[in-house]
Amino acid sequence: MTDTKTRIDETVKANDVVLFMKGTKDMPQCGFSSKVAGVLNYIGIEYTDINVLADEDIRSGIKDYSDWPTIPQLYVKGEFVGGCDIIVEMTLSGELDGMFETNGITFDKDASNKIREANG
Repeated sequence: MTDTKTRIDETVKANDVVLFMKGTKDMPQCGFSSKVAGVLNYIGIEYTDINVLADEDIRSGIKDYSDWPTIPQLYVKGEFVGGCDIIVEMTLSGELDGMFETNGITFDKDASNKIREANG
């Protein structure tokens, strides 16, 4: 487990935005992962996607690492942000925009506004 925790920790700290998900950003393999990847892709976030289905150690290890029982899991600047429901809520409230702005993460503000308009 220590090796897995180290691998996860290094990945989270070496990349500004990381999404641990089922599948990949181009081909999500579950609805929740698809929803979060869809938001990130739509608003133009550059992020590292980690397919937990490709590595059972990572799949179980990420849950211990974050103390969060579900996947997907989003990390920004080394900090755990949340899973699907939290990311959707933060997107709709504008909180996700603020977090990206605070951390210097480039994204398409107009696209973010369009998501809110479509769901408002």
